[in-house]
This record gives sequence, C-alpha cells and structure tokens, in this order.
Amino acid sequence: MSASLLLLLVLPFAGAIAAGLLPTYARNAASWLAGAVALGCLAVVWGTFPTVLSGSTVRYEAEWMPSVGLSFVLRMDGLAWLFSGLVTGIGALVVLYARYYMSDEDPVPRFFAFLLAFMGSMTGVVISGNLIQIAFFWELTSLFSFLLIGYWHQSAAARDGARIALTVTATGGLALFAGILVLGHIAGSYDLDAVLAAGERIRSHPLHLPALILILLGALTKSAQFPFHFWLPHAMAAPTPVSAYLHSATLVKAGVFLLARLWPVFAGTDGWFWIVGTAGLVTLVLGAYIAIFQHDLKGLLAYSTISHLGLITLLLGLGTELGLVAAVFHMMNHATFKASLFMAAGIVDHETGTRDIRRLSGLSRSMPFTSRLAMVAAAAMAGVPLLNGFLSKEMFFAEALSAPAPVPLLLDVLPLVAVIASAFSVTYSLRFIHGAFFGPDPVDLPRQPHEPPAWMRFPVEILVLTCVLVGVVPGATVGPFLHTAVQSVLGAATPEYSLAVWHGFNLPLLMSGIALVGGILLYMALQPHLWKGIDGPPLLRAFEGRRMFERTMVFLSWRLARSAERVFGTRRLQPQLRLILCVTLLAGVSAVLLRGAGPGNLTPSHVDPVLACAWAVGGACALGAAWKAKYHRLAALLLVGGAGLVTCLTFIWFSAPDLALTQLLVEVVTTVLLLLGLRWLPKRFQLPGRAGPEVIPRTRRLADLSIAVAAGLGMAALAFGVMTRMPPDLLARHFIERAYTEGGGTNVVNVILVDFRGFDTLGEITVLAAVALTVYALLRRFRPAADSVDVPEQQTAQSAYDRERPDRQEGDTVADWLLVPSVIARLLFPIIALVALYLLVRGHDLPGGGFAAGLTASIGLLLQYMTSGTQITEARVQVHPLRWMGLGLLLGAGTGLGAWLVARPFMTTYFGYAELPLVGKVPVASALLFDIGVFMLVVGATVLMLIALAHQSLRGHRAAPRRPQMREPDLAEAPAVGRARED
Repeated sequence: MSASLLLLLVLPFAGAIAAGLLPTYARNAASWLAGAVALGCLAVVWGTFPTVLSGSTVRYEAEWMPSVGLSFVLRMDGLAWLFSGLVTGIGALVVLYARYYMSDEDPVPRFFAFLLAFMGSMTGVVISGNLIQIAFFWELTSLFSFLLIGYWHQSAAARDGARIALTVTATGGLALFAGILVLGHIAGSYDLDAVLAAGERIRSHPLHLPALILILLGALTKSAQFPFHFWLPHAMAAPTPVSAYLHSATLVKAGVFLLARLWPVFAGTDGWFWIVGTAGLVTLVLGAYIAIFQHDLKGLLAYSTISHLGLITLLLGLGTELGLVAAVFHMMNHATFKASLFMAAGIVDHETGTRDIRRLSGLSRSMPFTSRLAMVAAAAMAGVPLLNGFLSKEMFFAEALSAPAPVPLLLDVLPLVAVIASAFSVTYSLRFIHGAFFGPDPVDLPRQPHEPPAWMRFPVEILVLTCVLVGVVPGATVGPFLHTAVQSVLGAATPEYSLAVWHGFNLPLLMSGIALVGGILLYMALQPHLWKGIDGPPLLRAFEGRRMFERTMVFLSWRLARSAERVFGTRRLQPQLRLILCVTLLAGVSAVLLRGAGPGNLTPSHVDPVLACAWAVGGACALGAAWKAKYHRLAALLLVGGAGLVTCLTFIWFSAPDLALTQLLVEVVTTVLLLLGLRWLPKRFQLPGRAGPEVIPRTRRLADLSIAVAAGLGMAALAFGVMTRMPPDLLARHFIERAYTEGGGTNVVNVILVDFRGFDTLGEITVLAAVALTVYALLRRFRPAADSVDVPEQQTAQSAYDRERPDRQEGDTVADWLLVPSVIARLLFPIIALVALYLLVRGHDLPGGGFAAGLTASIGLLLQYMTSGTQITEARVQVHPLRWMGLGLLLGAGTGLGAWLVARPFMTTYFGYAELPLVGKVPVASALLFDIGVFMLVVGATVLMLIALAHQSLRGHRAAPRRPQMREPDLAEAPAVGRARED
C-alpha cells in the first residue's frame, strides 16, 4: 500500500516525459497518454481510501540523507486523500476537455507534458510528509504554472501573466522555505508528523511569529490573497483548460491547503487570527466587488475565485474547529462549480470567438445545453439552495455569527460583511448568466455560436451533476470524505456538525435570503451602467495591483539595482576580483577572531629540496602569469599551465594519483579552451614609454599587491592548518575500512565521490551543466573583435600555396594545410576513446573514474576540432551535447534513486557479485552507472563549450568577405553537435 504513494507521485512526471517525447502534432496520442496517467493516478488514490477511512495514515519513507536526519516521506491521510482526489479527478476531466479545446495548430504534446508535470508537482505538495519536500514541490508548482500560463508564448499577455505569476508565487515560495527552516528548527525535525505533534512548543517559542509570518507569505501569495491578489487575473491569458485546473483544484488551492495542514500548529494565536483573518476578509469583499465590473467571462471568474479563496482563508483564520470544517467543505464545493464554470466560459469562447460579455447575449437559444449547465454552476457559486455552494455558505454564516473574536466589535461587523460579500457573489453570478445567455441574439460575433462536441461538454456535465447531488444529499455523497479529511487535521477535537439540507428557520437561513434578494436588487440597479464601457470598478480604478507591481519591479530592477551597480559594479574584472577577495578575507579573519586559531597537533614534516625547487618553479610561473596577463595573454596562459603542472607533480609526490591524473587532464582541457577563447579577444598594445593605455596610480598597485599577498598567505595558512591537524574521528581510517565492504571499491577517492559523498558529486555535475549552458548562451551573442577576424598571415600564405599546387583537386578547402596533423588526430581518436573507456571502467578500484574518463574523451574531440576544423569534425563526429548532458544527469539521479529499490539511502552504492560464464564471480557495483553519468555529462558540457568557441570561426569568416579567396562557410553544411549551431 505504501509503495502506491510513490507510484502516485512518479506516474505524472513519467507521463510528462513521455508526452514531451511525442511528435509535435501527436494530438490523439498525447491526449490518450495524459488521460491514462490521470485516471491511473485517480485509481491509486481510490485504492488508499479504505485505509484512510479507518483513520490510519498511509506512509512511505525512504532514507535520503540520514546523516542530517532527512528522509523522503510520502504521507496520505484524510486531508491529503481529499486533495489528491481533486487534483487527479478534475485533472482527468481537464485532459478530456483540453483534447477538444486545444487547436490543431497547438503543439499539444508539450501542453500535456506541462500539465502532467504540474499535476505531479501539486500531488507532491499534497502527499509530502516532510517540510523540505513541501517547499521543493511548492516551487515546482510555480515553475510549471509559469510554463502553462505562458503556453501561448507568442502572446504578450501570456508572457506578462506568466512572468507576474512566477515572480509573486516564487518570491512567496522563498519566504515559505525560510519559514519552514525556522519551523523545523523550533520543532527539532522537518518530519510533518513531528511538527504537527509539537504545536504547543511551536506556539510558545520566541521564533513562532517570524516563522508564522514567513509561512503565511508563501501561502497567501500562492492563494492570491490581498495584497497579492493581482497576479491571478493576469494568469487568465492561459488556455482555458489551464485556468479551470489552476482555479479549481491545484495552484491557488495550495495556499489554503497549507493553511489547513498547519492549522493544528498555528491556529488559535492572535497572529494567526489577525493576519489570516484580515487577509481573508479583505480579499472576500474586494474580489467579489471587482468581479461585478469585469467584462471578460474569465476575468469575472478569476476575481470570483479570489473572493471565494478569501472566504476559505477567513474561515481558517477564525481559529475554530467548525470554521475548519466549513473551509474544507467549501474547498470541495468551490473546486466543482468553479471548474465547470471555467469550462463553460471556454466553450463560449471556443464556439463564438469572444469572452466579452458586452458582445455576448442570447446564447441560450444557440447553446441550450451549455447555457443550462452554466446556470446551475453559477447558481451553486451564488449559494442558491439545493446546490453545494449553499451548504458551505450556510456554514460560513453560522461561523460568522458564533466565532469568538479578540475585539467584540468584530462580532457585529463580521456577519454584516458576510452578507454583503454573498450579495456581491449573487450579483456577479447573475451578470455571468444574464449577460452571456439571455437577451437578444448576438450580432457580429467572430464565429457562429453552436453547441460543442458532446465529449467536450461531458466534463462540465459531470461537475454540475456533482454540484446538484452534493446539494441535495450531502451526507451520502461527500459526508465520509469530509469527515475523514477533518478528522485527519483535528483528531479527537473533531466537532459535531450536520450536513443536512434543512436546519429549520434560523438566522443563517435569513442571512442567505437577504444576500440572494440583495444581490438581485443590486444587479438590477447596476445593470444599466455595466454596459456603458466602464473600465474597472468604481472607487478602485486608481488602485490597480499590476501597476503597483510594475512600479515595484522598476524600483528594484532599475533604481535600486542601478544604484547598487554604480557602487559595486564595474565593467572591468580587476575591481570585481578585488571586492570578492576583500569580502573573502574579511570572512576568514572574522572567523579566526571569533573562534581563534592555534597550531596543529601534528609535527610538520621536513621540506624536501626537490619538492621545494618544484614549488619555486610553480611560484615563478604564477608570478610571471600575473605579470604578463595584460598584454601577453598567450605567455600568461602557458605560465598558468606551468603552475598547474607543478600542482600535478605535488599530488604525485604526496601519493595522490587520482588528483594528479584529474589535475593533468583539467590543465589540458582548460588550457586549450582558454586558448581558443583568447583567439577572438581584441589585441592589446603597450604604448611606448607608458605602463599601458591608462596610468595606474602606484597606491592602487600597492593595494592590489597587498590584497593578493594577503589572500595567498591566508589560503596557505588555511591549508597548512588543515594538514597539520589529526581529525578527531580518524576520518581517513573510516573511509579506508569501509570503502570495499560498503562501497565495493578499493579506490577510496572514487568510492567517496560516487558513494559516501555521491550527493555532493551529483550537485557538482549539475553545476557543471549549468556553467556549460551559460557559456554557450553568452557566446551565442558574442561577436569576434574586428582585429581578430583577419586570417593569420601564415594561413593566408599556406592557402595561396594550396590553391596553386599541381595536385589540388576540386573541393579541397583551406583546412588541407593541416592535413598531416588532422590524419594523426583521426588515428589517435579511437585510441583516446579506448583510454577513456579504460579509465572509466577501472575507476572504482584504480585511479580513474567518470570525470577523468570524460576529460580524456574531451581531449580527443578537442584535437579533432583543432586539426580538422569545425565543419569537418561536426560532419563526422556526431556528439549531441545537450542529450549527453541530460542523459548524464538522469543516469546519475536515477542511480541514486535506484538505491531505494534495495532499501538503501539515496546515492548509496549497491555492491554484489555476478556469476559470468567462463569467468566466474566478478564484482558489480552500481557506482559504475553513476560514473557513466558523470562521464556523459563531462563530455557533453565540454563539447558544448567547445562548440560555442569553435563557431566563432564561422562568424569570423562570414564577417570578413573582403578576402575572396576564402570560401565562406555555410552553417547549414555543419550539422551542429546537438543542434547547437548558430540560429
């Protein structure tokens, strides 16, 4: 049973990957795949219900980083089950609806890939049993909602809406993560069960209020509560299936879900009541008021969503058990009628070509079935009796009348505000129905209105039927689900409540009647003014959230950032390095002053004269490189390589062959890449009689020298202090004794990298991939300096000789002058590849490994580029760097996840013996797969950077047409490695 939770989480992401790999216009295949995934997830959710109904919690746990007490935990209780059912059930209906809504011209597989990934992210938020996991999936929901909102990226409105949504929700997510760290510190654990059990300790802790504020920032921004409500209407630029999904069961419900989840921890305090209650109260009224004056059907529904989320937030903020019951009940009801209303609005837009209420009217005659479905759903939203919205609204009125308040005045104000907000909801519901479906026949519509396909209307029918059934027989339909969800939060404190349709003539019923009548009268009074082109709600037109957001962003990105740039920024590298080194020195000196520093407990060994001479050579190379760096870059690069070789010899001297091998390979690769980069930089000349183009004051030179000497001495002192101290726990002995028994390898260094510290290595190769992508992105827009485009004189002379030689044949290129080196390099390439394979395979027991093997293979490719040229190499060697990098990361992470299959912590090597015919037993370790992933990523990252540099030659030739003897290369002739060529 517990393993089914892992399937529930993994299945949407696996479906997203599969959908992304489908052809661009594989509409039916992508729809069937997405539908099967959503229904499969729904089946898994239903399979856990008997256990959840009994009051138990389904829990799946796998060790993640046991050394710091972190585990990967999935947890399904009543509340998680309810939201999982909404996410997967409504998700399945949205998939069916999207199949008919999306245009044939849209890349539908990409849409469903984003949708399934978003479904998986929301499922992760709901069923995570660890606070760190919740924060991780929380940010994933922001990321994939950004992709969904901006799906029609050709539209400026979609791009702006996606940008605003990501900025607001991701910023709130950062605050949430900070609050989670504080909360975990207070509770002593990040496990959700431990945190929920530590409510009393958390509420009495001095850090309670900071943790509460940070977590509420995350929840209120995600659920679009005042003053962060402005992002949600701009998200309406997304396709309607996305809007229906985001507003009903997923993104905006994540915030109120988190409030309900942490209700036992924070509720009952003054901070909770004032922050949550005030935000909910203001949002409830403000969203309903603005919704009345919206002319776009989706805009009206967006602000109504904001208002209903405010109602839920207000109920949670009251801090009463019955308030929680009403909030959870309204979450369910809102999901059904809001999803059906968005789908109905999408049908109107799909069949008429517009969502403007001022252009729509009389659609009930041309779209009778859709209009009746929309009427029922809108009535549920307005709180009409015998529909589900009426029941949760009655609970809201009852709580508004009886909830305790710190200030007695609120006991009188809250019921009045509840009635006013409910009247507003009736008004905008009437405008939605009357404006679109009643009145004269529409004229001058982009399309002739008609009913949609039956299967496109089917999800709306299911949701509307649910609204009716819940409204008529609530106890039999949703009673067990609601009770299970509430009991999982409140436990023994679950109050008595009734889901009966009729409670007699009481004050909440009277309030409902007043709200219905008042809403109708308000609509009749406002109706003549709503079609006069009023832009925005009266009294609030000047307070537009987007305008304030844009002004804030301008202030941060222009004024504040520019001011900081003027103070700290510079176009020159030297001042930046000066600032970085000064900050580093300050941090190091501060640590020494605070903690103190003393001699090590080991006696330093004597310095060997030979090693001292080698160090002297290395130091001289470093000083020479610094001296020559400004005007003699090639000489400086060679001297830096000399210092690197001395470092390599030092590693060999101290019996560190792995480090020496890696250092040697790194020196080769980086030196060549830097050399290729220097080729395209502008030349610098030293003027006669001057120190350079600019006169540098002596004081600044002395200051730079002092900083450099202090930084070097500080690093030397740090290294000396570390090497003269014996670790208290004999760390080296620990790794040596366990390298083979637990990691399956005798090369302790490699076992540490791929097993004991494998998580660090995975992070490092991820950073390497990010660096490679950054280098490529920067160099795509880089253009060679004017004085570096000219072909060198030696190559020009050789090219002239090649054109005049007797044996020249048609088709020979200027690369023929490197014929001998290129032939040698081609012959060496298989040998280099074999050496790389040898280093890869033996790395677990002898010096080598994936990183060294990847660098070795990269050297072979570097030789090909340098001797054969860019076009010839890419025509013969088909290495796709982006695929290699992606597969390398997937293989590395997949190997780590595979450890869970044998009940081991994440990134733990599985070691065993395999019986091979004629060979016998041979050791087998999963670390080899991880090393292969490292190998692939290193090769892909190096080749990607190499492509970015090598293609500068094509730009350089294209920018110098004045040499007619040179044939201008055509990018189309160079099948770019991994399609990374210039667009």
